[in-house]
Amino acid sequence: MDDAFELADALGPEKVLYLQDPGAGLRAILVIDNVAAGPALGGTRMAPDVSLAECARLARAMTLKNAAASLPHGGAKAVIFADPKMAIADKERLVRAYAHALKDVRDYIPGPDMGTDEIAMAWVHDTTGRAVGLPREIGGIPLDEIGATGFGLAVALEAAEPFGAVPIAGARVALQGFGAVGMHAARHLVERGSRIVAVSDSAGSIHRDEGLDVSALIDWKRQGRSVADFSEGEARSRDAIIDVDCDIWIPAARPDVIHAGNVERLRARVVLEGANIPLTEDAERRLAERGVVVLPDFIVNAGGVICSAVEYRGGREGEALAIIAEKLRTNVAAVLHRAEQGQVLPREAAVAMARERVLAAMRYRRTY
Repeated sequence: MDDAFELADALGPEKVLYLQDPGAGLRAILVIDNVAAGPALGGTRMAPDVSLAECARLARAMTLKNAAASLPHGGAKAVIFADPKMAIADKERLVRAYAHALKDVRDYIPGPDMGTDEIAMAWVHDTTGRAVGLPREIGGIPLDEIGATGFGLAVALEAAEPFGAVPIAGARVALQGFGAVGMHAARHLVERGSRIVAVSDSAGSIHRDEGLDVSALIDWKRQGRSVADFSEGEARSRDAIIDVDCDIWIPAARPDVIHAGNVERLRARVVLEGANIPLTEDAERRLAERGVVVLPDFIVNAGGVICSAVEYRGGREGEALAIIAEKLRTNVAAVLHRAEQGQVLPREAAVAMARERVLAAMRYRRTY
Protein backbone atom coordinates (compact mmCIF):
# COMPACT_ATOMS: atom_id res chain seq x y z
CA MET A 1 0.00 0.00 0.00
CA ASP A 2 2.19 2.84 -1.27
CA ASP A 3 -0.43 5.53 -1.79
CA ALA A 4 -1.69 7.04 1.46
CA PHE A 5 -4.91 8.15 -0.27
CA GLU A 6 -5.82 4.49 -0.75
CA LEU A 7 -6.38 4.42 3.00
CA ALA A 8 -9.09 7.07 2.99
CA ASP A 9 -12.80 6.64 3.69
CA ALA A 10 -15.52 8.68 5.39
CA LEU A 11 -13.81 8.51 8.79
CA GLY A 12 -10.21 9.24 7.79
CA PRO A 13 -7.31 9.27 7.97
CA GLU A 14 -6.99 12.99 8.50
CA LYS A 15 -3.20 13.08 8.31
CA VAL A 16 -0.39 10.74 7.28
CA LEU A 17 3.04 12.05 8.22
CA TYR A 18 6.38 10.56 7.27
CA LEU A 19 9.09 11.45 9.79
CA GLN A 20 12.77 11.21 8.97
CA ASP A 21 16.02 12.35 10.60
CA PRO A 22 19.02 10.73 8.88
CA GLY A 23 21.42 11.94 11.54
CA ALA A 24 19.50 10.13 14.28
CA GLY A 25 18.56 7.17 12.06
CA LEU A 26 14.87 8.03 12.44
CA ARG A 27 12.31 6.60 10.01
CA ALA A 28 8.75 6.77 11.29
CA ILE A 29 5.14 7.15 10.20
CA LEU A 30 2.27 8.81 12.05
CA VAL A 31 -1.33 8.22 10.98
CA ILE A 32 -3.88 10.51 12.64
CA ASP A 33 -7.09 8.81 11.68
CA ASN A 34 -9.86 10.94 13.20
CA VAL A 35 -10.01 13.74 15.78
CA ALA A 36 -13.72 14.54 15.78
CA ALA A 37 -14.08 13.66 19.46
CA GLY A 38 -10.84 15.35 20.53
CA PRO A 39 -7.05 15.05 20.20
CA ALA A 40 -6.06 11.58 19.07
CA LEU A 41 -4.72 9.05 21.59
CA GLY A 42 -2.66 6.16 20.25
CA GLY A 43 0.51 4.23 20.90
CA THR A 44 3.96 4.49 19.38
CA ARG A 45 5.11 1.10 18.12
CA MET A 46 8.77 0.26 17.47
CA ALA A 47 9.76 -2.73 15.32
CA PRO A 48 11.99 -3.30 12.28
CA ASP A 49 9.15 -4.56 10.07
CA VAL A 50 6.34 -2.06 10.65
CA SER A 51 4.61 -0.50 7.64
CA LEU A 52 2.18 2.19 6.54
CA ALA A 53 -0.56 -0.40 6.11
CA GLU A 54 -0.09 -1.70 9.66
CA CYS A 55 0.05 1.82 11.06
CA ALA A 56 -3.14 2.86 9.26
CA ARG A 57 -5.06 -0.22 10.37
CA LEU A 58 -3.94 0.30 13.96
CA ALA A 59 -4.88 3.99 13.81
CA ARG A 60 -8.39 3.06 12.65
CA ALA A 61 -8.61 0.51 15.45
CA MET A 62 -7.79 3.33 17.88
CA THR A 63 -10.51 5.53 16.41
CA LEU A 64 -13.05 2.76 16.89
CA LYS A 65 -11.68 1.83 20.32
CA ASN A 66 -11.82 5.37 21.67
CA ALA A 67 -15.29 5.94 20.21
CA ALA A 68 -16.62 2.66 21.59
CA ALA A 69 -15.32 3.64 25.01
CA SER A 70 -16.94 7.11 24.67
CA LEU A 71 -13.62 8.86 25.27
CA PRO A 72 -13.08 12.54 24.33
CA HIS A 73 -10.32 11.47 21.95
CA GLY A 74 -9.85 10.44 18.35
CA GLY A 75 -7.54 7.71 17.13
CA ALA A 76 -3.98 7.64 15.82
CA LYS A 77 -0.94 5.39 15.69
CA ALA A 78 2.76 5.91 15.09
CA VAL A 79 5.39 3.38 14.06
CA ILE A 80 9.18 3.69 14.27
CA PHE A 81 11.26 1.46 12.01
CA ALA A 82 13.86 0.16 14.49
CA ASP A 83 14.83 -2.72 16.76
CA PRO A 84 13.55 -1.93 20.27
CA LYS A 85 16.30 -4.08 21.79
CA MET A 86 19.00 -1.57 20.85
CA ALA A 87 21.26 -0.04 23.50
CA ILE A 88 19.36 2.26 25.85
CA ALA A 89 21.42 5.35 24.90
CA ASP A 90 20.72 4.75 21.21
CA LYS A 91 17.02 4.21 21.92
CA GLU A 92 16.77 7.45 23.88
CA ARG A 93 18.45 9.37 21.05
CA LEU A 94 16.04 7.85 18.50
CA VAL A 95 12.90 8.42 20.58
CA ARG A 96 13.87 12.01 21.31
CA ALA A 97 14.42 12.60 17.59
CA TYR A 98 10.95 11.14 16.96
CA ALA A 99 9.46 13.38 19.66
CA HIS A 100 11.16 16.46 18.22
CA ALA A 101 9.64 15.66 14.81
CA LEU A 102 6.21 15.57 16.49
CA LYS A 103 6.67 18.70 18.59
CA ASP A 104 4.23 20.83 16.63
CA VAL A 105 1.69 18.07 15.90
CA ARG A 106 -0.78 19.17 18.57
CA ASP A 107 -3.62 16.81 17.73
CA TYR A 108 -1.68 13.63 18.63
CA ILE A 109 -0.96 12.42 22.17
CA PRO A 110 1.55 9.53 22.10
CA GLY A 111 1.35 6.54 24.41
CA PRO A 112 3.38 3.35 24.84
CA ASP A 113 2.96 0.34 22.58
CA MET A 114 4.97 -2.67 21.52
CA GLY A 115 8.66 -1.74 21.67
CA THR A 116 8.14 1.40 23.78
CA ASP A 117 7.36 1.87 27.47
CA GLU A 118 6.86 4.46 30.19
CA ILE A 119 10.52 5.50 30.03
CA ALA A 120 10.21 6.18 26.31
CA MET A 121 7.06 8.19 26.97
CA ALA A 122 8.95 10.22 29.59
CA TRP A 123 11.48 11.15 26.87
CA VAL A 124 8.62 12.12 24.54
CA HIS A 125 6.93 14.16 27.25
CA ASP A 126 10.17 15.94 28.11
CA THR A 127 10.52 16.96 24.47
CA THR A 128 6.91 17.77 23.54
CA GLY A 129 4.96 18.19 26.78
CA ARG A 130 2.45 15.61 25.50
CA ALA A 131 2.42 11.88 26.29
CA VAL A 132 0.55 9.35 28.42
CA GLY A 133 1.60 6.13 30.11
CA LEU A 134 4.22 8.11 32.03
CA PRO A 135 6.22 7.06 35.12
CA ARG A 136 4.60 7.79 38.47
CA GLU A 137 7.38 10.23 39.33
CA ILE A 138 6.13 12.69 36.70
CA GLY A 139 2.43 12.24 37.32
CA GLY A 140 1.69 9.23 35.15
CA ILE A 141 -0.23 6.01 35.59
CA PRO A 142 2.28 3.44 34.28
CA LEU A 143 0.17 1.17 32.07
CA ASP A 144 2.61 -1.73 31.93
CA GLU A 145 3.15 -1.74 35.68
CA ILE A 146 -0.52 -1.84 36.66
CA GLY A 147 -1.57 -3.98 33.70
CA ALA A 148 -4.58 -1.90 32.65
CA THR A 149 -5.13 -3.80 29.40
CA GLY A 150 -4.76 -7.22 31.01
CA PHE A 151 -7.17 -6.22 33.78
CA GLY A 152 -9.67 -5.07 31.16
CA LEU A 153 -9.43 -8.38 29.31
CA ALA A 154 -10.42 -10.29 32.44
CA VAL A 155 -13.34 -7.94 33.05
CA ALA A 156 -14.44 -8.29 29.41
CA LEU A 157 -14.44 -12.06 29.66
CA GLU A 158 -16.60 -11.90 32.79
CA ALA A 159 -19.04 -9.64 30.95
CA ALA A 160 -19.24 -12.10 28.05
CA GLU A 161 -20.21 -15.09 30.21
CA PRO A 162 -23.99 -14.43 30.10
CA PHE A 163 -23.80 -14.43 26.28
CA GLY A 164 -22.38 -17.93 25.98
CA ALA A 165 -18.67 -17.33 26.47
CA VAL A 166 -16.65 -19.80 28.53
CA PRO A 167 -16.81 -19.14 32.31
CA ILE A 168 -13.49 -17.86 33.61
CA ALA A 169 -13.44 -20.17 36.62
CA GLY A 170 -11.84 -23.44 35.53
CA ALA A 171 -11.11 -22.28 31.97
CA ARG A 172 -7.94 -23.49 30.25
CA VAL A 173 -6.16 -20.51 28.72
CA ALA A 174 -3.37 -20.19 26.14
CA LEU A 175 -1.60 -16.85 25.61
CA GLN A 176 0.20 -15.94 22.39
CA GLY A 177 2.55 -13.21 23.56
CA PHE A 178 3.79 -12.80 27.13
CA GLY A 179 4.70 -9.13 27.36
CA ALA A 180 2.93 -6.50 29.43
CA VAL A 181 -0.56 -7.44 28.18
CA GLY A 182 -0.11 -11.20 28.35
CA MET A 183 1.52 -11.23 31.77
CA HIS A 184 -1.19 -9.18 33.44
CA ALA A 185 -4.01 -10.96 31.64
CA ALA A 186 -2.63 -14.25 32.92
CA ARG A 187 -2.36 -12.90 36.46
CA HIS A 188 -5.92 -11.54 36.53
CA LEU A 189 -7.39 -14.68 34.97
CA VAL A 190 -5.63 -16.94 37.47
CA GLU A 191 -7.01 -14.78 40.29
CA ARG A 192 -10.46 -15.53 38.86
CA GLY A 193 -9.88 -19.29 38.75
CA SER A 194 -8.51 -19.92 35.25
CA ARG A 195 -5.65 -22.28 34.45
CA ILE A 196 -2.90 -21.00 32.14
CA VAL A 197 -1.87 -24.08 30.17
CA ALA A 198 0.44 -22.49 27.57
CA VAL A 199 2.18 -19.23 26.76
CA SER A 200 4.54 -18.12 24.01
CA ASP A 201 6.96 -15.32 23.23
CA SER A 202 9.15 -14.52 20.22
CA ALA A 203 11.58 -17.35 21.04
CA GLY A 204 9.23 -20.26 21.75
CA SER A 205 6.41 -21.56 23.91
CA ILE A 206 5.87 -23.57 27.08
CA HIS A 207 2.99 -25.96 27.76
CA ARG A 208 1.68 -27.71 30.87
CA ASP A 209 -1.79 -29.25 30.99
CA GLU A 210 -1.96 -28.99 34.77
CA GLY A 211 -1.36 -25.26 34.57
CA LEU A 212 1.73 -23.07 34.76
CA ASP A 213 2.93 -21.22 37.84
CA VAL A 214 2.14 -17.75 36.49
CA SER A 215 3.90 -15.78 39.25
CA ALA A 216 7.11 -17.74 38.75
CA LEU A 217 6.81 -17.45 34.98
CA ILE A 218 6.37 -13.67 35.18
CA ASP A 219 9.48 -13.41 37.39
CA TRP A 220 11.37 -15.57 34.89
CA LYS A 221 10.29 -13.45 31.93
CA ARG A 222 11.18 -10.20 33.68
CA GLN A 223 14.74 -11.45 34.00
CA GLY A 224 14.96 -11.29 30.21
CA ARG A 225 14.52 -15.02 29.63
CA SER A 226 12.27 -16.77 27.13
CA VAL A 227 9.25 -18.66 28.38
CA ALA A 228 10.51 -21.61 26.34
CA ASP A 229 13.42 -21.97 28.79
CA PHE A 230 11.15 -22.06 31.85
CA SER A 231 11.84 -25.21 33.88
CA GLU A 232 8.19 -26.10 34.43
CA GLY A 233 6.40 -27.57 31.41
CA GLU A 234 7.20 -28.79 27.90
CA ALA A 235 9.12 -26.44 25.62
CA ARG A 236 7.74 -26.15 22.10
CA SER A 237 8.15 -23.94 19.06
CA ARG A 238 6.70 -20.42 19.03
CA ASP A 239 3.90 -21.30 16.60
CA ALA A 240 2.92 -24.42 18.55
CA ILE A 241 0.82 -22.11 20.73
CA ILE A 242 -1.77 -22.12 17.92
CA ASP A 243 -2.31 -25.88 18.31
CA VAL A 244 -2.95 -25.89 22.06
CA ASP A 245 -6.23 -27.49 23.11
CA CYS A 246 -7.80 -24.83 25.34
CA ASP A 247 -11.02 -23.03 26.19
CA ILE A 248 -9.74 -19.47 25.73
CA TRP A 249 -7.02 -18.38 23.31
CA ILE A 250 -5.59 -14.89 23.76
CA PRO A 251 -3.46 -13.26 21.06
CA ALA A 252 -1.42 -10.54 22.77
CA ALA A 253 1.34 -9.70 20.29
CA ARG A 254 1.41 -8.74 16.61
CA PRO A 255 -1.32 -8.24 13.97
CA ASP A 256 -2.64 -11.03 11.73
CA VAL A 257 -1.22 -13.94 13.72
CA ILE A 258 -4.29 -16.01 12.82
CA HIS A 259 -5.19 -16.05 9.13
CA ALA A 260 -6.64 -18.32 6.45
CA GLY A 261 -3.46 -20.39 6.40
CA ASN A 262 -3.54 -21.44 10.06
CA VAL A 263 -7.04 -20.78 11.41
CA GLU A 264 -8.04 -24.46 11.19
CA ARG A 265 -5.30 -25.28 13.70
CA LEU A 266 -6.87 -23.17 16.43
CA ARG A 267 -8.59 -25.34 19.06
CA ALA A 268 -10.40 -22.94 21.37
CA ARG A 269 -13.99 -22.05 22.22
CA VAL A 270 -13.34 -18.32 22.75
CA VAL A 271 -10.75 -15.96 21.28
CA LEU A 272 -10.14 -12.90 23.46
CA GLU A 273 -8.26 -10.39 21.31
CA GLY A 274 -5.66 -8.83 23.59
CA ALA A 275 -3.61 -7.46 20.67
CA ASN A 276 -4.82 -5.04 18.03
CA ILE A 277 -6.01 -6.62 14.73
CA PRO A 278 -4.61 -10.07 15.65
CA LEU A 279 -6.94 -12.00 13.34
CA THR A 280 -7.72 -11.39 9.69
CA GLU A 281 -11.35 -10.91 8.68
CA ASP A 282 -11.36 -14.27 6.89
CA ALA A 283 -10.10 -16.00 10.02
CA GLU A 284 -12.76 -14.40 12.22
CA ARG A 285 -15.51 -15.46 9.81
CA ARG A 286 -14.19 -19.02 9.69
CA LEU A 287 -14.07 -19.25 13.48
CA ALA A 288 -17.66 -18.00 13.68
CA GLU A 289 -18.68 -20.79 11.27
CA ARG A 290 -17.09 -23.25 13.70
CA GLY A 291 -18.97 -21.76 16.65
CA VAL A 292 -15.97 -20.01 18.19
CA VAL A 293 -16.79 -16.73 19.96
CA VAL A 294 -14.34 -13.99 18.95
CA LEU A 295 -14.39 -10.98 21.27
CA PRO A 296 -13.16 -8.03 19.17
CA ASP A 297 -9.93 -6.27 19.95
CA PHE A 298 -10.99 -2.63 20.11
CA ILE A 299 -13.74 -3.50 22.57
CA VAL A 300 -11.99 -5.89 24.97
CA ASN A 301 -8.44 -4.50 24.98
CA ALA A 302 -9.45 -0.88 25.60
CA GLY A 303 -8.23 -0.88 29.20
CA GLY A 304 -4.92 0.75 28.30
CA VAL A 305 -6.35 3.67 26.36
CA ILE A 306 -9.09 4.26 28.93
CA CYS A 307 -6.37 4.46 31.56
CA SER A 308 -4.43 6.87 29.33
CA ALA A 309 -7.46 9.13 28.96
CA VAL A 310 -7.91 9.23 32.73
CA GLU A 311 -4.22 10.03 33.17
CA TYR A 312 -4.35 12.79 30.55
CA ARG A 313 -7.00 14.68 32.51
CA GLY A 314 -5.13 14.22 35.81
CA GLY A 315 -6.99 11.21 37.22
CA ARG A 316 -5.58 8.56 39.54
CA GLU A 317 -4.91 4.83 39.25
CA GLY A 318 -7.87 3.66 41.34
CA GLU A 319 -10.22 5.86 39.36
CA ALA A 320 -8.79 4.50 36.09
CA LEU A 321 -9.35 0.87 37.09
CA ALA A 322 -12.93 1.59 38.17
CA ILE A 323 -13.70 3.33 34.87
CA ILE A 324 -12.10 0.49 32.89
CA ALA A 325 -14.29 -2.04 34.67
CA GLU A 326 -17.45 0.01 34.14
CA LYS A 327 -16.83 0.73 30.44
CA LEU A 328 -15.70 -2.79 29.56
CA ARG A 329 -18.71 -4.42 31.19
CA THR A 330 -21.10 -2.00 29.49
CA ASN A 331 -19.52 -2.18 26.04
CA VAL A 332 -19.04 -5.95 25.90
CA ALA A 333 -22.67 -6.48 26.89
CA ALA A 334 -23.87 -3.88 24.37
CA VAL A 335 -21.88 -5.42 21.51
CA LEU A 336 -22.86 -9.01 22.23
CA HIS A 337 -26.52 -8.06 22.69
CA ARG A 338 -26.41 -6.19 19.38
CA ALA A 339 -24.76 -9.15 17.68
CA GLU A 340 -27.45 -11.51 19.01
CA GLN A 341 -30.30 -9.23 17.97
CA GLY A 342 -28.91 -8.60 14.49
CA GLN A 343 -27.58 -12.12 13.92
CA VAL A 344 -24.15 -10.69 13.01
CA LEU A 345 -20.60 -11.29 14.18
CA PRO A 346 -19.48 -9.45 17.33
CA ARG A 347 -16.97 -7.50 15.25
CA GLU A 348 -19.69 -6.30 12.86
CA ALA A 349 -21.80 -5.17 15.81
CA ALA A 350 -18.80 -3.46 17.43
CA VAL A 351 -17.77 -1.63 14.26
CA ALA A 352 -21.34 -0.44 13.65
CA MET A 353 -21.63 0.88 17.20
CA ALA A 354 -18.27 2.66 17.09
CA ARG A 355 -18.84 4.14 13.62
CA GLU A 356 -22.17 5.58 14.73
CA ARG A 357 -20.41 7.33 17.61
CA VAL A 358 -17.61 8.69 15.40
CA LEU A 359 -20.04 9.99 12.78
CA ALA A 360 -22.15 11.61 15.51
CA ALA A 361 -19.03 13.39 16.82
CA MET A 362 -18.11 14.50 13.31
CA ARG A 363 -21.45 16.32 12.98
CA TYR A 364 -20.42 18.69 15.76
CA ARG A 365 -17.03 19.53 14.31
CA ARG A 366 -15.96 22.39 12.05
CA THR A 367 -12.53 21.87 10.52
CA TYR A 368 -12.04 25.54 9.58
